[in-house]
Amino acid sequence: MRSVINYFGWIILFFLTFSGQAQREGQYEIQSDELQQFIWHVKALHPEGYTLDVKAFDENGNIYDVKALEDSNQKYIMEIKAFVREEQLPVKVLVSEEQYKPVAAIDNEGKVYAIKAITKNGSTLEVRGVRKSGHIVHIKAVADKEIFYGVKAISQKGKLNDIKGIKMYDKRSELNLNGIEVHAHVVALPQIQ
Repeated sequence: MRSVINYFGWIILFFLTFSGQAQREGQYEIQSDELQQFIWHVKALHPEGYTLDVKAFDENGNIYDVKALEDSNQKYIMEIKAFVREEQLPVKVLVSEEQYKPVAAIDNEGKVYAIKAITKNGSTLEVRGVRKSGHIVHIKAVADKEIFYGVKAISQKGKLNDIKGIKMYDKRSELNLNGIEVHAHVVALPQIQ
């Protein structure tokens, strides 16, 4: 009987420890019957240790924010969205014959917004799907033919998640979104340790 009490005591202690830690971090304040979202920044990591802003560009050169959205129901798979005017547009890897597949936001009318990283001197690097491993497309900022910078989601508290393309099917095209062929869905995932 004593071992059973000790066993349940450890379980209760474990639960209280980790639930208290989540409350101390203050990451979530779940409101009744509402989905709360937390916004993470999307950045490219330069090998010299600084970050590059990742933005969406329209055909006129206008620049829009690209963010990762974490919701209060789950935090492991985060959608990547471009904030264009009043809309949150989905970001996708597009079907292409090119070696490195373009990454873009797509609006309701099929307009495409190229996703790029902005360097210190104001030039831009294309963000592309550069390699595929099974159902994962590795997304990088392309600095040169063989020089790539990782693209990450960064929380307000400094946590990092990897930005990846996810394929649900083995086919070249996942879906047609407003007239645009999509190769993979772009999400933020926890880094593999």
